[in-house]
Amino acid sequence: MSAILLVLLAGVAAGALNAVGGGGTFVALPALVAAGLAPVTANAATTVALVPAAAAGAWVYRRDVQPVGPTPTWALTAVSAGGGAAGAVLLLALPSESFDVAVPWLLAFATAVLAFGRAGLRAVTAALGRPVRMGPRTVLACQFALAVYGGYFGGAVGILMLALWGVGLGIDAAAGNPMRVAQLAAVYVPAAALFLAASDVPRAPLLPAVVLLGALAGGVAGAHLVRRLPARALRGVVLTTAVAMTVLYFLRG
Repeated sequence: MSAILLVLLAGVAAGALNAVGGGGTFVALPALVAAGLAPVTANAATTVALVPAAAAGAWVYRRDVQPVGPTPTWALTAVSAGGGAAGAVLLLALPSESFDVAVPWLLAFATAVLAFGRAGLRAVTAALGRPVRMGPRTVLACQFALAVYGGYFGGAVGILMLALWGVGLGIDAAAGNPMRVAQLAAVYVPAAALFLAASDVPRAPLLPAVVLLGALAGGVAGAHLVRRLPARALRGVVLTTAVAMTVLYFLRG
């Protein structure tokens, strides 16, 4: 399989997975590394490539977006954008070797969130007997931390958002999914702008552009089909991919 076809298929899969529940990073990042990009450049290119898909998904879901408890949507979006930019600055400022070392552990963390996040959410809620009922300031502080992580790496950040809103405010995952997609777009846009301005992505534009086109098609299709596809099967695909990529990166390291 040629590198172009590989990254195109990875882009379609990544866009679709991000639209229906998250996990696109697990597909796009390894595909770009396999195609020859350095890990830091591949991570930045993944963020750039997934911006149109996230924006398209946010547009499809625009009428379904519900506020996150008492937190104003504009404030949540502003915090997501600021955190995404801060995470991008960290990725660009820290030595590339630190990212190479961190990638397997970041993948492992994100895989654990994918595998056990929902069960952990149910356990915490059951133990408490009610949501924590975080106030707007706490929600915004936690959202900023997640957005920094999203700008730096991003694996499973959407799942972490849903977990935060579920534990802190009792928001159901299905009801929070449109807002998740909107906040992913808010995280990715400023991060992508910084990567285009200050990373090596513009020096190798072909592969990121191919992923971008695939992710855009996958994102639109995924957002429209999310209500028709079996959620358990989709989550199984994402989790299987995450476990495989995590194991491969540890072996490679």
